[in-house]
Amino acid sequence: MKTTILNIIKTSFLFLLISACSSKEKTNTTGFPYNIKEDTKNRALSSAIERAFTQYDGYTPATNELYSNFLYTPLKGLDYNDGDGTISRRDPSKIIKENGKYYVWYTHRQTPTPPVGARNADKSNDTIPSTDWDLCDIWYATSKDGFTWEEQGVAVPRPPKPQVGWRSVATTDILKWEGKYYLYFQGFLEASGKKGDYCPVAVASSDSPDGPWTYHEGAVIENGAKGEWDQFAIHDPNPFIHNGKIYIYYKAAFNRPDNLWIAAGLAIADSPLGPFKKHPLNPLFNSGHETSLFPFKEGIAALIVQDGVESNTIQYAKDWVNFEIASVSKFMPVASGPYIADAFLDNKNGRGITWGLSHFVNAGAHGKQHSILARFDCDLSLDVHDPQMKKKIRWNKPDFYFQHKLNKKQLDRIKNSN
Repeated sequence: MKTTILNIIKTSFLFLLISACSSKEKTNTTGFPYNIKEDTKNRALSSAIERAFTQYDGYTPATNELYSNFLYTPLKGLDYNDGDGTISRRDPSKIIKENGKYYVWYTHRQTPTPPVGARNADKSNDTIPSTDWDLCDIWYATSKDGFTWEEQGVAVPRPPKPQVGWRSVATTDILKWEGKYYLYFQGFLEASGKKGDYCPVAVASSDSPDGPWTYHEGAVIENGAKGEWDQFAIHDPNPFIHNGKIYIYYKAAFNRPDNLWIAAGLAIADSPLGPFKKHPLNPLFNSGHETSLFPFKEGIAALIVQDGVESNTIQYAKDWVNFEIASVSKFMPVASGPYIADAFLDNKNGRGITWGLSHFVNAGAHGKQHSILARFDCDLSLDVHDPQMKKKIRWNKPDFYFQHKLNKKQLDRIKNSN
């Protein structure tokens, strides 16, 4: 009995000693240091400061390889018919380098008139588009420097009715697999706006980035079952190679008509033509509008732009599935297609990106809606160190902010509350 009591006393004393030591380790005897050192993370920290050390690649923008500002440059070489709304280029693919030059594929619309708008889709016909991505084909361009581009023409035209994509083929991306090339894209079966943006994903293949492209009939990734989040749309296919398999990230808009939610998921296959199996954890993102990802270290990073509670963030998934916020940025490229030198190497050593193309959808005046392609530059690379890209402050003229005005309904609400 005496032995038992002594053991209890010893155990209790040891527990108190360990607790005291632990408490001492986390007790701050001085204020938070002016100069941060590696052992600063061993202090007792607030949630925000601890998160800076544990969640991000670096605790300041300058030390975070997945933080960057974004700068933009107009492209040379692409004509828009004086901006009359009859020519549009949007949704560029990732950029690859082949035959000593850069290649990009994109949605190209060339119609007699500008779009009438999704709300007026019933006024569209075989020559009048409903939206900017209606009555489109997949075109491509090449460049030696990434600034001046030479348009090469149609890569994948709309197939004849009633094949998938007969109404429009749009929002493409490129995959290179075992020496062959694959373009994945949205295949519309009706004018966008009549029932939303209904479409599955289709695919074409070629032995050369210059084509010719063989259109594979039918959908390669089907819409979800009735009642599922992706029942109406599989948009923005974004293919990569991981662990010897084809990974295609895609987005869908759901939770309509109220509280619209746009998120992205993943489909996986052993070969480019499928069959593709959707990941059981889909959707993998809770925010964003388009899909734009790139291999980074052993995982994959994503630009999450525009919509949702985590918009304007760069996120990272070491396992390619479970994404966490890696940084918060602003003025991020919309519908970006980055140049990814190692997009298909599958070597668990992604080096990141420094530039690419994106689009601006409001280039035209009222009634002349069209989109234009532009170049963006950044430093999301392990091989580049550009301090200017890591600076946080960017001053804009007051007019930039005053363009974002209250509408009449909001003004009336405020007036009535006074």
